[in-house]
Order: sequence, then C-alpha cells, then structure tokens
Amino acid sequence: MPDSIKTGRFIMNKRKELGLTQQQLAAKLNVSYQAVSKWENGQTYPNIEVLSSLANVLKVSVDDILAGSEKDSEVLSYSKAGIDITYTDTIKKEMSQYLKTNDHRVLNGLGPFASLYDIEFPDIEKPVLVLKSEEPGSKQKLAVEYGYTESICHDLVNHLVNDIIVMGAKPLAVLDTIICGNAEKDTVKSLVKGISEACRNNECSLVGGETSIQPLVLDAGIYVLTASIAGIIGKSDIIDGSAIQEGDAVLAASSNGLHTNGYSLVRMLMDKMPQIKLDKIDGLTFIEQIMKPHTAYYPAVKNLLGRNILHGMAHITGGGIEGNLCRIIPDGLTAEIDLSAIKVPNLFRYIRQCGNISEDEMLRTFNCGAGLNLVVPRSEKETVIKHINRFHDCYEIGTIRKGPVKIIFKNRINWN
Repeated sequence: MPDSIKTGRFIMNKRKELGLTQQQLAAKLNVSYQAVSKWENGQTYPNIEVLSSLANVLKVSVDDILAGSEKDSEVLSYSKAGIDITYTDTIKKEMSQYLKTNDHRVLNGLGPFASLYDIEFPDIEKPVLVLKSEEPGSKQKLAVEYGYTESICHDLVNHLVNDIIVMGAKPLAVLDTIICGNAEKDTVKSLVKGISEACRNNECSLVGGETSIQPLVLDAGIYVLTASIAGIIGKSDIIDGSAIQEGDAVLAASSNGLHTNGYSLVRMLMDKMPQIKLDKIDGLTFIEQIMKPHTAYYPAVKNLLGRNILHGMAHITGGGIEGNLCRIIPDGLTAEIDLSAIKVPNLFRYIRQCGNISEDEMLRTFNCGAGLNLVVPRSEKETVIKHINRFHDCYEIGTIRKGPVKIIFKNRINWN
C-alpha cells in the first residue's frame, strides 16, 4: 500500500535536489503551492491528472513517486524504459466510460483479453461479415499539431464505415489501436472519446482496442492511429458491381474536402508556402478547410440498401475516381465520366493554383468533390438523387457503356 508520508518526503527531497521552491514546483504543474505543501506533508496524494507531469518535473517515474523511493539506478525496470504501468492502468480505467454502449450484442467491456460480440442475426439470410482496417494517413500528424485530436477520430471511423457500406454492409463494431511514444492521459482520452462518438454517429460500437506505448520507437507527442471495423450483410444483398449494366447512370455524392487523402502533397505545399495556412477559402482558413472530418455517407445510403436499386458504389479515396470506380466495373463495360459535370469545391481550385498542379495529378490524388460514386439503373436515378440530396449534393456525372476500358474521362473539369 502507498505510504502518503513516505511519498511526501520523497517529493520534497527530489524538489530540493532540483533547487525548486514549493511555489516554483506548483507553477510548473499549474497547481497551487498549498497543494504541493499538502503532498509533502503527507496529507494528500497528487491527483492522477498531475502525476505524470510531476514525475517528469522531478525526473523520476510515477512508480517511484507512489513507492516513495527511487529504484536502484543500476536495476532495469519497465518504468525506466519509459512506461509506468501504474499510470497507464489509470488511463485504461478512464477509457471505460467511452466504451459503454446500449448495443446488446456487445457482451463485455474493457478488461478482458478480447471483445465478445454476438453475431446471431436471425433476420439476415446467410449473413456475411464485412471486415476492413484503415488509418487516417499523414492527416493525423496535422491533427495533433493543430489541435484536431477528436476530429481525426471521425476521419478514421468515417473512412472505415464508407469502405464497407459501398458493399451494402451495416456497420457493427470497431476496434482501435493507438500507438504512441508517451501516453498523455488527456490526449489518449480525447482520442478514445472521438472514436467512440464517431462510432455512435455511424450506429456502431467501439468494443475495445489497444493502446501501445513505444518510447523507443516513437518520440513523445507522436500518435499513430489505426482501426478495424466489422459489418454485416446478407449474402444475396452484397453490392459488388456485378449487377452493373449498360445504360446505368453514374452519380456523385459530394465531399466536404480532402477527406483523408492527398495530405502528403498538401503538407509539401504548406512547407513550400507556409503563409497559406491562414488564407481564407469560403470563410474558413486553409487549415480549417483541410481538417474538416471525412464525410460519413452511411446516414445518406442506409435506407437505400437491400432494395436492389444500387448496382454499385465506390468510395473515392487515394487514386481518385479512376483508381476506385474501376474496382466495381464489370469486364466489357466502361464508365464514361463527364469531368465537366463534377462540382469542384473551391479548396481544390486553391490547391491546384497554389501548387501549379496538373488536372491529371489532381484527379489521381484527390476526390475533387465527388466523395462517393453510385451506379444505379437509369429508371431509379431520380429516386436516388432525391434521397441522397437530403444529406449531400448528388448529381449525375456519367453513363455505363460497352467498352474494353473500365474508366473513360471526357471533357475537362471547370477550374474557374
């Protein structure tokens, strides 16, 4: 059991070794000097919120503070390698509030070795699991740098959900992984909170995951996110493009910007022209524009699933329309895309102009405003457009014809 008197003496001795007064230590921790005095007198323990910072200031480990003594410097320990089990355990306990769910299929919470999820679906004939893993790319580096910690979590989950709904799946459960050089409690809590909220927005559950602290791999302050999702669909309802026919219409549902692709190019542009960060585009700064969360398309398409009116869908990510729509076009058919029909947001125009980027490069790198493509029977075109328009601007950009090439572009994008 921790001894408050012993802990207090240890804090006082380490403070004096560093030549700090109680007031100076309090200022470094943003607490009152009375709080420091109470710690040193053994009246109270340091709050968990300040414990890690206190250890950093005193140049000891959290375990050392709680034990009231510094371990032999010659003895190797996990805490000396940069990981305090006591501290990380408290972080995990605080995560549990964000894993609470009303989903009756989630059979356990934080603590067990793995998550349990009930996959009995009596209302789905021949249920098929749809699985996907994803990470938000270099956008997450900008997110941490500019304070968009929770926002990047929505990017991560929305991207995952979009990738499975294009196959007709209903999202069920997400498992996340947070890899970091040093687990800062507030940052980790913010990430888990953001992922949990994004899951709820997409009608699925965050059921567990992993926080991996790797001080010898990543620098302190660096976070790498990744996650996996499971969805469900009846085997006969899978949307894979095989139903696409000559004469079908190709529709575009608008994006809100870059989503999670093209950020290596954008960061290069920002390094070359740092002044653009605060330039205004449609009333928002460049940073605010590029950090908008990836659009979630599930709310817009969920009531269209299972009705045999969506012959194919493509989530437009890296590779653009050509690199993604081609995945669902059957052999012998061509999607003829009219580039002049695409409604390009001003953000893409600005990037193209500042970087002197060719149209071909823009189309390969970005979604250019068409974040989701839908292939539908021409007889259902107006029904689908009307439905999607309740959520996102939706319009026709092409037609399915016979041909040996999966994608053909005609005309050019209107960049003016």
